[in-house]
Amino acid sequence: MADELIERSGAQIAASVRSGSVSAVEVAAATLARVRAVDGLFGSYLTVLNETALARAAGVDERVRSGEQLPLAGVPIAVKDNMCLDGTRTTCGSKILEQWIAPYTATAVARMLAAGAVPIGKANCDEFAMGSSCENSALGVTRNPYDPTRVPGGSSGGSAAAVAAYEAAIGLGSDTGGSIREPGAFCNLIGFKPTYGRVSRYGLIAFASSLDQIGPLARSVEDAALAYDAMAGYDVMDATSIDRPVEATAGSLREDLRGLRIGIVKEFGTAALGDAMDAVYHDAYSDLERLGAELVEVSLPTAEYGVATYYLIAPAECSSNLARFDGVRYGLRVGGEDVRQMYDRTRAAGFGPEVKRRILIGTYALSSGYYDAYYLRAQKVRTLIAQDFQRAFEACDLIACPATSCPAFEFNAKNDPYSMYLMDYYTIPMALAGLPALSVPCGWMTPAGGSVPMPIGLQLSSPLFSERLLLGAAHAYEQATKHAQARKPPSRVNA
Repeated sequence: MADELIERSGAQIAASVRSGSVSAVEVAAATLARVRAVDGLFGSYLTVLNETALARAAGVDERVRSGEQLPLAGVPIAVKDNMCLDGTRTTCGSKILEQWIAPYTATAVARMLAAGAVPIGKANCDEFAMGSSCENSALGVTRNPYDPTRVPGGSSGGSAAAVAAYEAAIGLGSDTGGSIREPGAFCNLIGFKPTYGRVSRYGLIAFASSLDQIGPLARSVEDAALAYDAMAGYDVMDATSIDRPVEATAGSLREDLRGLRIGIVKEFGTAALGDAMDAVYHDAYSDLERLGAELVEVSLPTAEYGVATYYLIAPAECSSNLARFDGVRYGLRVGGEDVRQMYDRTRAAGFGPEVKRRILIGTYALSSGYYDAYYLRAQKVRTLIAQDFQRAFEACDLIACPATSCPAFEFNAKNDPYSMYLMDYYTIPMALAGLPALSVPCGWMTPAGGSVPMPIGLQLSSPLFSERLLLGAAHAYEQATKHAQARKPPSRVNA
């Protein structure tokens, strides 16, 4: 029974708990047992919330008995450890916050809990969400459940690994330049980034405030839609939250793509990715057409500048946001002879190499004499990228392109910053434009030198505030192709 419970979808779990055929406590206990069995290998969680999960689950059972119709009743979730949850250790994968206890709960997390979700633990991530592989965490190593010698993707790698390894049904991640979509692709999941401002950032510890967006990782589009419906909506506590009605998505998932025009980006050719990746994406585009979509070529001429633009804007905002971690107000403090020395020692000991690198880049880009040449120019290019998307969507309803340039790679395979930054090539343009985008499993390939087939993700994107269209199309593709069901990670591992 326990094995079967943890492999149910979130929608199936919620329906079972609402019907009374299983209790939320039973689901939580089975999930926690799974964590104890396998997380020693996968390292999905930095903190496992045993008592909190069981207490929350008991509360859900009480609410169900009282007649509440909870859309996520008893659904176990992994919460990325850059989101606050009252009374829990919230670290951002950094030594500077290693012992910090959150005094409040992020709005997105609170809304998931209000819908009946049960938090299993705080999931590992690249330090302050800065990375594409989850290798930058200062507090733990997270491994891909499909091949533990490979990375799970980042920065939301812990949430992705937890869902892929059946240590949660849904994971909460944050996406700044691809940090939900890339681990989704690497771990055979739906990784969904909503429109910027659609889900409140209140309680999300900021990396780049004009880009950060919370979204779900799930084993099905239906589960991603349920999570989005629970989280989305205006929040007075977030100045960037959009005060606009939200269309429910979970009840509007479509079965085919008839009548849709899907744009294939001229500048995002796949031949350069190698024969195997090229074949996977060629087949994916053919499947879209087979399901009734009309494929049209569109152009994003400024997309090639996305990586350079992002790695000026995001570090600049990071430099500003992380100035608060100075050893005075909260987090790590390393003493010194004066305040300046305390600042220097605290930040030197508390921040890892990638965080320091981005702070330095951002501070330089914002400095006197360089602001106009770098940061201001990057913002102008960002506007051009958004305008390119607007023109492209005049010719199509959705855009399809790769989610990543390769399958999950081995640890330390991309040990120079340039190679790692290029991992975001296909995901950054959508983030700069604030568009909703997701990764959906589209096939498998065995990497060069590897022995295990690894999942590949297709990225779909749509105009601002068109989450219903995007999720509906992804569901049709997912149900017709069933790539995610082709293989499962090991169901039992001796930790």
